[in-house]
Amino acid sequence: MAWAEVYSAFAARLPDSARMHITSVGSFDTVATGFILAQLAMAPTDLRPEDLLIFANCAPRKDVKTARLNNEGEGLLFGTTRTGVQVLAVNSGYSLSCIRDEIQELWSTNAQEEGSQFRSRDYFPRVVASAVAGDFSFIRHRIEPERLVPNPPAECIGYVDSFGNMKTTIRDGDPRIETLAPGSRLKIRIGSHIRAATVATGSFNVMEGDLAFAPGSSGHERRYWELFKRGGSAWHEFGEPSTGAKVHVDLA
Repeated sequence: MAWAEVYSAFAARLPDSARMHITSVGSFDTVATGFILAQLAMAPTDLRPEDLLIFANCAPRKDVKTARLNNEGEGLLFGTTRTGVQVLAVNSGYSLSCIRDEIQELWSTNAQEEGSQFRSRDYFPRVVASAVAGDFSFIRHRIEPERLVPNPPAECIGYVDSFGNMKTTIRDGDPRIETLAPGSRLKIRIGSHIRAATVATGSFNVMEGDLAFAPGSSGHERRYWELFKRGGSAWHEFGEPSTGAKVHVDLA
């Protein structure tokens, strides 16, 4: 119901020429939010619309632990990447972390932060519609991304897809990854679960039922490595861990 209402609020304000695509993450999951945002924002020009604007709304309201007045929540930020993608995202957790180093400008906005527990329906569509129309009167103060946005979470689960593949935040270029030889075996520990996996050049380069640790389909020019169980679910194999859970790779 929530996304149906948000979609309706956007449709009421956006021009008919605007095309909307909606995806979602688990409740309050800023790690997955940041992972998806980066995957969409950093896509090469032939894999994304030229005038792409991404709205990311994940607001756990965990920046303040005490009782909040009038449903106040984290503020809405506006940014542009070096490749010209516009982003409107709630300033929460790791929502902007995976694009932090690619942000060219970052601004606070005058989007209302209190008065509704459903800001993505009641307040935020107005700001998005203004940006789509080229009216940026909603921006307020410029912010240095490195002073506000945390580093991406290191060596953890960044996203779990519908097949149970676990995309990690370990990327090509990591010195430890460069030492791995295809076909070699290693141990992966996530929480209390330890499993053997085969290093592969792609997720399907293993036998049916085997676990693979391989560069996946996310990350574009610097691919993220993922855990994949051919014919099954790596997520189930490791006890259904949450995003943000640390991934320990034993190279011995």
